[in-house]
Amino acid sequence: MNVLVAMSGGVDSSVTAALLKEQGHEIVGLFMRNGVTAGTAAASNKQGCCSLADSQDARFVASQLGARFYVLNFAEDFQRVIDYFVSEYKRGRTPNPCAVCNTDLKFGKLLDYARAVGAEKVATGHYARVDFSDGRWRLYRGADRSKDQSYYLFGLTQEQLSRALFPLGGLTKPQVRELAGRFELKTRDKAESMEICFVPEGDYRAVVAKHSPDALVRGEIVSTSGEKLGEHDGIAGFTIGQRRGIGIAAPKALYVVKLEPETNTVVVGDLEDLEIERIRVAKLNWIAFKDLAEGQQLRAIVKVRYRHEGDPATIIGGKDSVEVKFDQPIKAATPGQCAVFYAPDSDEVLGGGWIA
Repeated sequence: MNVLVAMSGGVDSSVTAALLKEQGHEIVGLFMRNGVTAGTAAASNKQGCCSLADSQDARFVASQLGARFYVLNFAEDFQRVIDYFVSEYKRGRTPNPCAVCNTDLKFGKLLDYARAVGAEKVATGHYARVDFSDGRWRLYRGADRSKDQSYYLFGLTQEQLSRALFPLGGLTKPQVRELAGRFELKTRDKAESMEICFVPEGDYRAVVAKHSPDALVRGEIVSTSGEKLGEHDGIAGFTIGQRRGIGIAAPKALYVVKLEPETNTVVVGDLEDLEIERIRVAKLNWIAFKDLAEGQQLRAIVKVRYRHEGDPATIIGGKDSVEVKFDQPIKAATPGQCAVFYAPDSDEVLGGGWIA
């Protein structure tokens, strides 16, 4: 089978390519250039996603494996992801560009390119699993729960899942490193980074300021009772649940509990003020079944951010969205982030959407 492998220059995608090659597949390596200058990050030992150094590493591994290798300029497509990223912060929401990138680019544009080069599947180094049963393609958590990336893949359609390969889904990170050593890959000892690829220095505020300076306008920081406590340099520099970097000296820890873009106000309060029992989730994508009827109820484990373990909840179907009612209050459910629904008794991803 011909497989297009998205190669970032990191150890995960390198092992993905090597495994597929070992299994007898004809692989084509592809590196996505995002058009962003990585600065000093490009020369670091961190796993990147689009720097010149990463491109060279990916090309070297492809050469090791005897695979064709291409570099494509995705700058225009990445710019749309950056525009979304900046726009969400301006609206007082916290974006999730990785989920958007997976749906629109890695399993959107890359699928189009795969067809052009005669590849049947697109493979990535995600820690997740996909299978087909009872007439539907299904998505599951990766075996390594500490690296599981199914949260970022909830938006994949049946068509996209049918052409996706995740060779690392049943492996742990140590096993992947061990395989990289066995294959003698150049990237076997390369460190990884959790940074967003177009925020190479980890300073998302700088990205917002560069692309939309008007997003950073001074405003008030107030308590939940409305008392002015200080000033900020723009709500785009804050996210719900944030504790550090608020810029207020207080006798107890303060957390960002609300952002009000209409008045350019940051509201802070106690940890308890972050607790919430219900959220509204829109722009849904169901994987395990076609739809949830209006008024229909579904039990699930719901994750509201990547590092959230998930909490039991009841999902109530609506016309264009669902209401998620948690069994117990949870903290810092943030508008703009993904809410992903898992089966209560398995690792299956039922579907998900965006916290409204």
